[in-house]
Amino acid sequence: MIYYKNQVEIEKIRRSCLIVCEALAKVAEMLAPGVTGLDIDQAAEDLIRSSGAKPGFKGYRGFPATLCISRNECVVHGIPNNEPFVEGDIVSVDCGALLDGYYGDAAYTFAIGDVAEETLELLRVTKTSLYKAIDQAVEGKRLGDIGSAVQDLCEKKYSYSVVRELVGHGIGQNLHEGPEVPNYGKRGRGTKLTFGLVLAIEPMVNLGRKEVVQGQDGWTIRTKDFKPSAHYEHTVAIGLEKADILSDHSMLEECIKNNPHVQEISIKN
Repeated sequence: MIYYKNQVEIEKIRRSCLIVCEALAKVAEMLAPGVTGLDIDQAAEDLIRSSGAKPGFKGYRGFPATLCISRNECVVHGIPNNEPFVEGDIVSVDCGALLDGYYGDAAYTFAIGDVAEETLELLRVTKTSLYKAIDQAVEGKRLGDIGSAVQDLCEKKYSYSVVRELVGHGIGQNLHEGPEVPNYGKRGRGTKLTFGLVLAIEPMVNLGRKEVVQGQDGWTIRTKDFKPSAHYEHTVAIGLEKADILSDHSMLEECIKNNPHVQEISIKN
């Protein structure tokens, strides 16, 4: 089902998204070699609960944690564990929060220490594709315009691979609502975008092949060829002239600037 929101509901989603981004900023402060996924998961849960919200992922369809933490070849849905991060890791951290009946959702891929240049370039391009997609999230466009923006940049210009099995989604009183938001497609095709539609747009892009497999834990999705994957996400409301980005990566990016263990990921021109 597709549920259209009024401005009051959009503002509730924005508040939830800002709590999510505060949690991601806390993660950005903490990340370093030797820190574990369980460390940052507990810190994120503490921050979300102290803000009066609930973790959006914990318990959702049985997921056991507050954060999805996906390292290197893991695409999404990684379960936090006690394995320390090491120099050269990339770590996708996806977070959700539920406040006043509405969900927020955002994700960011962090580069710890001396990461290989070809992997950093994957992160730059994937992050750039997120904003190319958001540029299409305006009244009168169609879902295919969003997916095409990601695919054109990542596959046609840079020869990376967009994951097909995993997509973005509508969001509101449910964490996952219609419509699905693929990161591939044809311009001018799909559901028409109108005011009141709120979407979680989240490119998932692989350095190698597009194929993915599910891990034995029943959650973790990794690349079939074990090459790195990048993932960035914003929650946005369809706007009349430009999208209204309800989540905010700027606070976590400010923390990255002050953390010598994490590299800044710039957007490409």
